[in-house]
Amino acid sequence: MTEKQFWQLKPLNEMSAGEWESLCDGCGKCCLIRLEDIDTGEYHTTKACCELLNAETSRCTRYLKRHDLVTDCVKISHTNINNLEWMPSTCAYRLLAEGKELYDWHPLVSGNPESVHKAGISVRSRVIPENKIDEEDLPDYIVKWFD
Repeated sequence: MTEKQFWQLKPLNEMSAGEWESLCDGCGKCCLIRLEDIDTGEYHTTKACCELLNAETSRCTRYLKRHDLVTDCVKISHTNINNLEWMPSTCAYRLLAEGKELYDWHPLVSGNPESVHKAGISVRSRVIPENKIDEEDLPDYIVKWFD
């Protein structure tokens, strides 16, 4: 029998800061620009990403200062994760909040930080920084590969 890991034993609100941060798989999906249909409330994800996201690593280039530099960057926490319906279904924070298990490709499960990229889950090399796209053209960048 395999020993249970911290994410299987602790609720999100009891995790240390280090445990919480380690839940991020580095996919970069939460850094994609979404468009909300005003009539339906449905979100459409684009391949435009936050200008702070490194498209080759799918990691934030200014992680510790991101909230100061990007006014609409959302700080994900155990208190708001259930209200962030636009979060990807593969997100560890969302999965755990919904009482689900992490996927085998998650770095905490696989032991390999590259596994999320090898599984094709990340946005690595598939995105364009939002500052390279005219805002009015964003609908042309809606993607179907998101979830």
